Amino acid sequence: MSLSLRTAEEFDLHAVGALHQRSRVAAYAHILPAEVLAARSEEGFGEWWAERWKWERDTHEMTVALVDGEIAGFTYVGPSETPSSAELYAIHVAPDLVGTGVGRALMVNALDQLHALGAPRAVLWVLEDNTVARRFYERGGWTPDGETRVEPINDTPVRQLRYALTLTPDLVRLP
Repeated sequence: MSLSLRTAEEFDLHAVGALHQRSRVAAYAHILPAEVLAARSEEGFGEWWAERWKWERDTHEMTVALVDGEIAGFTYVGPSETPSSAELYAIHVAPDLVGTGVGRALMVNALDQLHALGAPRAVLWVLEDNTVARRFYERGGWTPDGETRVEPINDTPVRQLRYALTLTPDLVRLP
């Protein structure tokens, strides 16, 4: 397996959207009903990312992971509404590549990007019932900071936890 990372380009956004939908369906299958997860198509996610990118490309960074030349994952980082924080808004990996190191490589890169934004800490939101993602973050040094929210996924309310990580030059890396 040949893995590389690069900054996303506008032409990547539809493939990113398709991967995002596949990743959510796989990761949230035990949390949300299938019809809720099917409410937004791969194409719909691609259009959503293309629109979001128009407004945020000057302030946010998207990185894509390529495995054997194909998009296999991505991260999205930028400034946060949480005071004194930068935010990891998204990290998704193709379902068939979870556990292969793609997510780890993306996270290490995202930590560098978050640190470069100059905030003393980073935050991210994760579904409370997504135990696989929570373990992944915790192995990388992220911890729940006590903040919660309920946000809709396709009009279905879902409880989320905020995780935080102090950003220092000697960040603890994923094992």
